[in-house]
Amino acid sequence: MSTYSGAALHSKGGRPPLDPPKGVTKTARHAKIITLLEQHEVRSQTELAEQLADDGVQVNQATLSRDLVEIGALRVRNSGGHLVYAVPSEGGDRTPHVGEFATFEGRLARLCAEILVSAEASANLVVLRTPPGAAQYFAGAIDRVGWDSILGTIAGDDTILLITRSPSGGSDIAQRFLIMSRTGKPGNGSAVPHPNHNEKEVP
Repeated sequence: MSTYSGAALHSKGGRPPLDPPKGVTKTARHAKIITLLEQHEVRSQTELAEQLADDGVQVNQATLSRDLVEIGALRVRNSGGHLVYAVPSEGGDRTPHVGEFATFEGRLARLCAEILVSAEASANLVVLRTPPGAAQYFAGAIDRVGWDSILGTIAGDDTILLITRSPSGGSDIAQRFLIMSRTGKPGNGSAVPHPNHNEKEVP
């Protein structure tokens, strides 16, 4: 799939990262931590902090400890018997997802519930809105799912432009994202349309 995720619409320049980095919200930082824990078997907070730093997100130990508590991360034993951090799954099943056992689509659905602000469609285009600093993480999660119906994504700071293969496919894709934003679970394309197609329902 040809993708353009990570191509920022707004340049941030060469500003060095801060703690937390300016422009990266706590929500975006949580989303990145979840992504790392689901993609890698992380054994310590030091290791996690190093991986975040590699992505330009620097946090001190106190902040990182608080983040892990807030996202519900647990330490579990992997197949090799080592203790690693994992993020509990959604719904009644609270079995943690570790490394390759986490599904990309399940992670995307969880991110939708946490950070998707709105989804609007026009023809084969979908505009997704997120909190500041979260768009590129979110676009990366979309690309990893690899839906055939999505041609590519372009991510800015808080906005993602998603292009569908079908000339009129934007509406169905926007609806699918809105369903995931309400349920936190992968959309199946057959759910009843949201009554307001532009924004997620606010409880």
